[in-house]
Formats: sequence, C-alpha cells, structure tokens
Amino acid sequence: MHLKKYILPLLFVLSVCLSMPAMGQSKSKKQLEKEKAKLEAEIKKLNDDLSKAKKNTQLNATQLAALEKKIKERSKLIDNIGDQLAHLDNQILQKSDSISLIQERRQMLKKEYAAIIRALYAEYNNLDKWVMLFDTPSYNKALLRTKYFKKYNERRIAKVREIKQCEEELQKANAELQRQRDVQNDLWNQEKMHRDQLNKEHRQKEASIQKSKANEKKLAQQLSKKETQKRKLQQQIQNIINEEVRKAAEAKKAAEAKKAAANKSKSSTASSNKTTAGKTGSGNKTTASNTVTDKTSSAETALSNDFASNKGKLSWPVAYTSISRGYGLYTHESGGQNMNNGIDLLTVQGTNVYAVFKGTVTRTFTCPNGTMGVIIRHGDYMTVYANLATVGVKQGQQVSTRAVIGTVASDGDGHGEFSFQLWKGTESQNPRSWLR
Repeated sequence: MHLKKYILPLLFVLSVCLSMPAMGQSKSKKQLEKEKAKLEAEIKKLNDDLSKAKKNTQLNATQLAALEKKIKERSKLIDNIGDQLAHLDNQILQKSDSISLIQERRQMLKKEYAAIIRALYAEYNNLDKWVMLFDTPSYNKALLRTKYFKKYNERRIAKVREIKQCEEELQKANAELQRQRDVQNDLWNQEKMHRDQLNKEHRQKEASIQKSKANEKKLAQQLSKKETQKRKLQQQIQNIINEEVRKAAEAKKAAEAKKAAANKSKSSTASSNKTTAGKTGSGNKTTASNTVTDKTSSAETALSNDFASNKGKLSWPVAYTSISRGYGLYTHESGGQNMNNGIDLLTVQGTNVYAVFKGTVTRTFTCPNGTMGVIIRHGDYMTVYANLATVGVKQGQQVSTRAVIGTVASDGDGHGEFSFQLWKGTESQNPRSWLR
C-alpha cells in the first residue's frame, strides 16, 4: 500500500527520461526524411538525364557517367533508409519498454485494488459502520469516522480510475507501436526495392562498360582524330600569327624607309629657282605622306595601349556552359600531349560570337575540321575566334567591341565547342588573365 508514493514519482521521472531521447532524435529523424526526399529527387533527375543520354547512339560515355552517379545516389538512399530503420528500431525498443512499465504499473494497481477488496470482504460480516459510527464517546469522533469511511471509498474509486487510465495509456502505446512497425515494414520494402534496383543498375553499368569496350577502338580513333585536328588548328593559327607579325614588321620597315627617303629628299637644296619651284610641290606630297604614316603608327600604338589597359576587363566572346580545355600543355585521352594556346568553351550550337575589343579583321580562314576562323588585330595584339559555323565579317573590316563576328559550329554531338586565343606578337597569352 505504501509503494504508491514511490511508484508514481518513479514513473514520472522514467517517462521524462524516455521522452528526452525521442525529442533529441526528432530533429535527426526530420533530417533523415529531408535527405531521403532530396536523394529521391536527385535519382529522378538522373533517370531523366539517363533517358536523354540513351538517345545518343554514337557515344555512351554520358550514359555511363549518369548511370554511375545514379548508382552512388541510390547507395546513399539505401544508407539513408538504413539509418531511418536504426532510428525506428530505437523508438520501437523505447516504446516496448514503456509498454512493459505501463503493464507492470497496471498489474501493481490491480493487486492493490484486489487487496483492498479482499480486506473489505473479509471484514464485511464483522464490521458494521453504523455501529462504529454511533458507538463513540463524542460527536467529533463520529464525524472523523464518517470522513474515514468516505475517504476509504474515494480511494477505492481512485484505484479503479487509475486502472482505467493505465488501460487507456496501454491501448495508445500499443497503437503507436503498431504504427511504428507499419512504418518499419514500409521502409524495409523500400530498401528491398532500392536494393533490387541497385543490382539492376549495376548490371546496366556492366553492360554499358562491355559495350564501351566493344567500341573502344572506334572511340579511340574518334578521339585521336579530334586531337589531331586540334593540333593542326594550333599549328595553323601559329603559322597565320607568324605571317601576320612578319607582314606588319615588313610594312612598318617599308614605311620607315619611305619616311627616311622623303626626309632626305626634303633636305636637298635646289640649284635654281625653277628647279626649286618644281620640287616644292613634290615636297608637299612627301610631307602629306609622312603625316599619314605618322598618324597610322600613332593610332596603332594608341590601340595597343588601350587594349593592354583593359587586361582583366575584356568581356567573354561567347556565352558558355563550361571551360572544356584550359590554356597550356595537356595530356589527351587518346594518349600523348598537345599544347592549347587558348581556351575551349562548351556552349550551344549557333550561339553568337562577339569581338572582345575594337580592331581590324586581318584574316578569315578554314579550320582543319571544316569550320571557320577569324583573326582580329588590336595594334600589337591579336584575338583568334575558331570553330565557327558562320562568319559575318570580312578581311580588312573595322569592328567595334561586342560586334557579332559569327556563330558557334556543332561539335558533331549536338553541342558547340568554341576556341578562343589571344596573342601579343608571336607569343600566346592565357586568355583567362585578360577576360573578366
């Protein structure tokens, strides 16, 4: 009977202790569910990408990459489900312990109630509450006995109420336990489904690898051909740049020689007034020629300085999705090394190509892969735009900054790859340090 005053506080403390881990794990559970939803969305997107990649029958490298990524994401999802199952197992274990405590408490309350009933029944024939009530020496004692009988009856009713409350708690706990087990079964089914799908994707990956191996020779030849074309393009541009620099040097040398000859002629003295008068008109023409030459040289120098002052500020020549090849020496997939004198940008076929700075178109040419190229001079500097499908400028034309000079050609895979180079004389520059 005296156990009650210890049991109730003990049960309260125990219930608080049991609730604290659940509160702490609630956030973790939400995080797991959020992560699961994110992984499922990512797998759905990869399925869509994979379906698109399968349409490309020439090369299944994209398909294989998408499949490998999907396998990784699905493995993460399976791990996530495993974490949720472990979390749920812990909750089920706690709920089972809670149910056991409630059952023990109910059993104890029933025993206490049974003891009260047995005591009352055993004394029923020997106990007459009216006799006990009136067989008292005073009214106060009779009143106390009345209150005692009332309290005793209230305690019996309270025991019945507690037992009923335990029954309700037990019913709710069992219902919650069943719900958790249903969730657990659902997660088990999801895990099994994802593991089956993962095995299927592994088989797809193996089949894709085998197919890639079957086409390995063909793909290697394609890559080798593409790299050969790139190497030829680099050499072609190098030769054109060298030729342009040579022509500019020869033109400058010729202009300087012409200017020197004109100055020498101007300094000669005439022997007669007629001869002097005749040479005066010729001298005027020479002076005009010198002025044009000086202005041209001055304009070229100013353009070079203007271009150099915009280093790091030039706008990109095309809207792109990524840089497929940076500046410098690189080892390509088909073996060997190539030098990239500029940068290659992946973009959309047909995208407009813009001049990065004002200048003069000095050359249009055909690339080794059949596409077009344009070179624009900016004083001592030149910019090169290659792999164009169309060209909208011609040699000798003056162009302004951001003028459209052509469109990007297809790389044969439904995309566009554009090559951009920047030169100072015969030395290539890293375009990334010039573009903003």
